[in-house]
Amino acid sequence: MRILISEFISLDGVVQAPGGPQEDTDGGFAHGGWANPYFDPEIVGGAFDAALEEADALLFGRRTWQTMASAWPERAGDPFADRMNSIRKYVVSDSLGESDLTWDNSVRFPRSDAVAEVRKLREGDGRGLLVMGSPTLARTLVAEGLADELRLIVMPVVLGGGKTIFPSTGAKFPFELVSTTKSDAGTLVNVYRGAAE
Repeated sequence: MRILISEFISLDGVVQAPGGPQEDTDGGFAHGGWANPYFDPEIVGGAFDAALEEADALLFGRRTWQTMASAWPERAGDPFADRMNSIRKYVVSDSLGESDLTWDNSVRFPRSDAVAEVRKLREGDGRGLLVMGSPTLARTLVAEGLADELRLIVMPVVLGGGKTIFPSTGAKFPFELVSTTKSDAGTLVNVYRGAAE
């Protein structure tokens, strides 16, 4: 099973709170919702449709899982929402209990077990394990060499700081660009796959 990471990302590498002002204000982040002016249903929405179609399961950090779990179940009836609601979902969290996992088909991993559990999933059968958002988790997966593909939806804006998915350890992780698509709003959907040195 390949690990696919899909992110809205600014020109300066920020992935924090693309959807709304209260999504993630950690560190005093004041630009929540920055991706909305650049969202294109055909190009950007199509990129998420394609990523979800190639996935057999989703992987989230706690905050992103809670945001998604509060939004998607009420959208039943739309093919994308139905897929989001029915697909297997893994969430990395120490604070969520089993009774909190109200979003259908969700399974929790404690943070201390997350990398080992993802390695097991990666070695198992399946097409893709898709990470959306979840910057801390995504950064850990990149740092551990577990990111097989990055689907970066690059928005033409600089945010001046915020959370990123890129490790700051000094380690090198080569990728190759396999496709790029541009929207009329100037957003680029870039797909990168892990490459040999």
